[in-house]
Amino acid sequence: MLFFALKSQYIGIMTLKEIGFAIKERRKHLGVNQRTLADLADVAVNTVVAIERGEGNPQLTTLLAILDTLGLQLDINLKRLEYETM
Repeated sequence: MLFFALKSQYIGIMTLKEIGFAIKERRKHLGVNQRTLADLADVAVNTVVAIERGEGNPQLTTLLAILDTLGLQLDINLKRLEYETM
């Protein structure tokens, strides 16, 4: 499960579409357009557009750069699954 948060507020986010929506909302809240966000995060504007639409398969470093630029963070909770032996 991926967690996307504003400092101490954690919201479980499961899909790229939901992450894209959250990025778009935060960007708009800050009054930043897509081109400016792309320039500040050092990514292509087409990448920002695709992520906000929930499309593509962005590299983790790209996603982290965009989130960092918006003052957001991504936490990945990896749990070891215990399987019963037969």
